[in-house]
Amino acid sequence: MEVILAGFNLDINIIRKLQEGNKDVPITPETLSAAYARISRYPARVDELRKKAREEVDKARKSNRTIIFEMGHHSVAEHAVFNFDLIGISRLAVETLQSFRLASYTEKSQRYITLKDDYVLPREIYEMNLRDEFRGLIESQNSLYHSLFSELKSYHAENDPLLAQNKRDLANRAKEDARYVASLATQSQLGMTVNARELELMIRRFASHPLEEVRELGRNLHSEAKKIAPSILLFCEANPYDAETYTALADYASKLVFEDTSQAQVTLIHSTDEADNRSLAALLHRVSASSYEACMKTVEGMNDDQRLELIKIAFERAELYDAMLPELEHLHLTFEFICSASCFAQLKRHRMASISPQPYDPSLGFAIPQPIKDIGRLADYKRIMEQSLTLYHRIAKRSQVPASYALTNAHRRRVLVSLDARELYLFSRLRSDAHAQAEIQDVSNQMVSLCRAVMPLTMMLAGGKDAYPEMYAHLFGHPPRIVDAELPGERSIDT
Repeated sequence: MEVILAGFNLDINIIRKLQEGNKDVPITPETLSAAYARISRYPARVDELRKKAREEVDKARKSNRTIIFEMGHHSVAEHAVFNFDLIGISRLAVETLQSFRLASYTEKSQRYITLKDDYVLPREIYEMNLRDEFRGLIESQNSLYHSLFSELKSYHAENDPLLAQNKRDLANRAKEDARYVASLATQSQLGMTVNARELELMIRRFASHPLEEVRELGRNLHSEAKKIAPSILLFCEANPYDAETYTALADYASKLVFEDTSQAQVTLIHSTDEADNRSLAALLHRVSASSYEACMKTVEGMNDDQRLELIKIAFERAELYDAMLPELEHLHLTFEFICSASCFAQLKRHRMASISPQPYDPSLGFAIPQPIKDIGRLADYKRIMEQSLTLYHRIAKRSQVPASYALTNAHRRRVLVSLDARELYLFSRLRSDAHAQAEIQDVSNQMVSLCRAVMPLTMMLAGGKDAYPEMYAHLFGHPPRIVDAELPGERSIDT
């Protein structure tokens, strides 16, 4: 594992002095945090506060510690921002890292980059003397990956002449399904941008994490950042809340009896009551001087044509790249998914959603991409899954925590996901699109279908961006102004 501090923000005056060749300047973002922290209590201009912080770095650091530690104003740490190169961490550890919402990540994509057989050998498995068995499993998984990749390219070339004309897209389509046999121990790399407050939270949570790889990641992040900004990384130690709470909950849950019945891929657990009416009432509330209660009564008194007219006014000017109006955020939805690790890798990138995953559960089986069946490699695929499961159980007998390293991108888990209607629009634009990976495309389509049953007006234009022009034309009788565009950031969240 390598954690490299790639960059951090600096006061512009410090940058100018460095450009002039003056090296006697404080190279730290702490001066910005200290200056901005003083805004609420000092009448001086902000640029003068920055100047004072630059000239008195020791005092600025002391001020940061006082404001954060004694006064409890942690937000000043958000003005310091770090960039990290993270190299050689497992896909399993990446899931923990990317569970933090207030950071930005761009990760190596297994859909667009051919895997090179690099993987993490977890310390827990090494200390169990299972390293040879683990290496053997990874080699078998990777061997099948390369074999499937080659055959799937030929298969798609034969069955999709248009795809065959583009070698890059052809290869990417083959990788999409071949990667299902790759281990969760497969190495990844990513770039991360994070403010100091969120970084401190990461480091503290990682210090309490049961996986040694994650604890090591936290130590490395802390080591790199504290060299530059020691005064704003203060609460970084492991603590009982992070270390013991879920374990205590699991102990309690183990004494209860559960009757599991649902095996549906997507289940709508909860949605806002009277969702369409509440959506329309929120829109009226935004543009009127009336109370929400009065707006709701007005909507309830409208006929169907009037409600349709109101929602059309809200939607008509939206292009496929536009986020829907923020009033849709007042409608809440909760789903339960059963999805593979490959699907979860994409789901977790939607950080405005609340995502609560269970551990990977081999009893839920594993996903099988249809092309694997079509090329006649199902028996080989299942054999690798059986080998993975065998080692998983051997590791789990000693310790359940590192056992998931033996599993693949195909293995499944249950996930609880809550999001608002506005976020579902963004999700479906990306994930219901024809270019999306097959499994998450199916998940997204089911989500949209379930939501349309409870809020048909609000969800009238939900779906993939490829389908948006047709949906729009059906509703308004003419196409949108822009009918073909790529959503900003689309490629960065497909992993």
